[in-house]
Amino acid sequence: MEYRRLGASGLHVPALSFGTGTFGGRGPLFGAWGTTDAQEARRLVDICLDAGITMFDTADVYSDGASEEVLGAAIKGRRDQVIVSTKTGLPTGAGPGDAGTSRSRLLAACETALRRLGTDHIDLFQLHAFDAGTPVEETLSALDDLVRAGKVRYVGISNFSGWQAMKSLAAADRYGLPRYVAHQVYYSLVGRDYEWELMPLGRDQGLGAVVWSPLGWGRLTGKVRRGEPLPPTSRLHSTAAYGPPVDDEHLYTVVDALERTAAETGRTVPQIALNWLLHRPTVSSVVIGARDERQLRQNLGAVGWTLTPDQTARLDRASARPAPYPYFPYERQEGFARLNPPMYAATWA
Repeated sequence: MEYRRLGASGLHVPALSFGTGTFGGRGPLFGAWGTTDAQEARRLVDICLDAGITMFDTADVYSDGASEEVLGAAIKGRRDQVIVSTKTGLPTGAGPGDAGTSRSRLLAACETALRRLGTDHIDLFQLHAFDAGTPVEETLSALDDLVRAGKVRYVGISNFSGWQAMKSLAAADRYGLPRYVAHQVYYSLVGRDYEWELMPLGRDQGLGAVVWSPLGWGRLTGKVRRGEPLPPTSRLHSTAAYGPPVDDEHLYTVVDALERTAAETGRTVPQIALNWLLHRPTVSSVVIGARDERQLRQNLGAVGWTLTPDQTARLDRASARPAPYPYFPYERQEGFARLNPPMYAATWA
């Protein structure tokens, strides 16, 4: 397994990490993802560790906290071998204190996560969403207290816009508070919006991308094909409304390119889609999920090899979308382009 720096921090994380949204299986969304119990989870963790996957990602909203509990049971006795990443900020109840990133919410959420996970510290504590009702200085100050107390090692964000991330980073610099080192983002061959603003921001400010839903919310599993009905077992039947939308024709164009590349390489469609992401700038780790051992082992086949330049270019062309304003002038007009280096010119060493 390849290990990479998490953004501009000194923490090294595996190129693939394991997402535990399938652990617990409570509620209409996460119940459709999977119902992995502690015994099954321990087996999946065994396989991950054997392959060098040491980072495990969860959140307090995953199955109403059951994901954190199952993960805690699965890593019991080997906490020193793993990197634990969890998230908070989305609503976990109907009460006024059950959502957001205020000081009181963050301190309580951290204590609850520590108890569920059965640990004394969280390696990467991420804000699951931007809280417009709480000053960023209050949020950062609370995170600073958690870091100083040894309960949190590194802090990150998830699903922030560019201005929200930059406002927080500027406040951190101004007051000497912890800087975010990770941005957990949606990024896939059928969802490349991350590239317009958040990727350049991440490169400039040292935010490493931790990619969620790299298979486009289950659309790039190899089971969704042009001219064929959606497989009966696809979770898209029940969860499509929760995920990012994708135009059907665009999806099929990408899938066609993936299938052609898979035939050339002898790899599977998901392995091709994951491998493409692993070679994108600013990507520190790609979060893979699995309902069972078979899916996990298949996803592990995404590392250790590289697409040819022609194959990469084919996937780039198939998945490209027109740049929105204000980005399209920098692609199309020489005067704009001269003022900015190519978006993908640099990565971290």
